[in-house]
Amino acid sequence: MKRTGPTNIHLRRLVHKLRKYSREYKAPIWKAVAEKLWKPRRQRIEVNLSTINRYTEEGDIVVVPGKVLGSGVLDHSVTVAAWRFSRRAVKEIKKIGEAISIEDLLERNPEGKGVKIIG
Repeated sequence: MKRTGPTNIHLRRLVHKLRKYSREYKAPIWKAVAEKLWKPRRQRIEVNLSTINRYTEEGDIVVVPGKVLGSGVLDHSVTVAAWRFSRRAVKEIKKIGEAISIEDLLERNPEGKGVKIIG
């Protein structure tokens, strides 16, 4: 059976944009994020807030190529970019940090400097 990739048109456009930015700005981080998002839904990453809290420090910029879930607590300010967020995760992140989409992060930081991939 031929693998066709995600059927969600927004996700397909995001992956295309990530690959384009990877080529234009010579930023391999965006290619890695695109490859992780191109996987089937069953294999896509889900990360809890406790994991983000454990592997980040104050002021870090993090990208999650999947969904951020609300289990756990953040005790320092971070900027989290992800494909999707649960309601509780957005509420918890916005108390102390910033929750943005991956596209917003691309516009802010096209070179991908200082960005960590979690997941």
